[in-house]
Amino acid sequence: MRVAFIVQRCGQEVNGGAEAHCLQVAGRMSKHWDTEVLTTCALDYMTWADHYPPGPEETGGTIIRRFPVDHPREVESFNRLSGELHGRQQSVTMAEQEQWMRAQGPVSSALLEYLATNRDEYNAFIFFGYLYAPTYFGLPAVQEKAFLAPLAHDEWTIYFSMWDQFFKLPRRLIFNTSFERDFLHRRFPDLRLDGPVVGVGIEPPPAFHPERFRQRYRLTEPFLLYIGRIDESKGCRRLIENFIDGRNAGTIAQKLVLAGNEVMPIPFHDDVIHLGFIDDEQKWNALAACDWLIMPSSHESLSMALLEAWAAGRPAMVTAEAEVLVGQCRRANAGLWYRDLADLQTILRLIDDRAKEALGANGQRFVEENYSWERVEADYIQLLQT
Repeated sequence: MRVAFIVQRCGQEVNGGAEAHCLQVAGRMSKHWDTEVLTTCALDYMTWADHYPPGPEETGGTIIRRFPVDHPREVESFNRLSGELHGRQQSVTMAEQEQWMRAQGPVSSALLEYLATNRDEYNAFIFFGYLYAPTYFGLPAVQEKAFLAPLAHDEWTIYFSMWDQFFKLPRRLIFNTSFERDFLHRRFPDLRLDGPVVGVGIEPPPAFHPERFRQRYRLTEPFLLYIGRIDESKGCRRLIENFIDGRNAGTIAQKLVLAGNEVMPIPFHDDVIHLGFIDDEQKWNALAACDWLIMPSSHESLSMALLEAWAAGRPAMVTAEAEVLVGQCRRANAGLWYRDLADLQTILRLIDDRAKEALGANGQRFVEENYSWERVEADYIQLLQT
């Protein structure tokens, strides 16, 4: 069986959740199918400028087949258009919505042509993420063989009317969590949104080495850890500003460690430590070494970093605005949530080491029981057999 996975960008350097998730699933399923990831040459999610050469690249057991982007995104004009349409969303025409999608990008005519002309060469097409141009313009060309992992959450763009027709097209959906499934059922009450909750597999290393991480970065104090794109849209600015206020007031004893690519200016502070992108080994050691993982993003359908922190036996804090992440914390009994600096300070003051160890142990059991790759692989095999 030959199966294509379609996502807006893909590569070892791409540490976005959806893109990394797609590549992981394609690699794991290569044991069962002949898999490829069809994507663009982009690396930067802001501009979509071509970075990788076009053509196939073998990695992780699968093939990444890249196609050039027609034109980079004009970020300022796109932001202006988004603000305008958001302000009058109920009256936006279908033509305006599709204009917004083209501006959103990344548009690759070569990728869309490949889908249309090679539809008979694949048994199935699995699209990751509803929100980007390769999915919106590509899925209709192969809809009889198309499956969609929407990676959806409650954000303003999901309320465009164009999705009312689009979500009718796939054969089945693939939900990351039950919370995502329930949200989409509320958003589209008149549609039959059939499909399993599959999620992702988490495979921690055989051993963690937290002391290696602390020694490498000279971290002798406890620290809060954020892993992911350092972006205002991920809640990072508010997190950093709250942390600095608390640290300056003497109400936060930990340092703040940021691991990920920077797409916003990071305010300077001696106790805010930006590591940049770190490799897989360092990531797991950082997770095992941290006092808490902290996730400030309110717009998530699933957080792999959250699951990985639990797999490493560490507790997590998430923003109370993220319904999915709060639900995961409740279900796992492995994390807490905060609304503001006062909540954050209260958690850090009241939760002692024994309670943190208990939360981390709960999270470890939760991941072992619900996020094994064996289960994920079996669910994908069953999906295509249905």
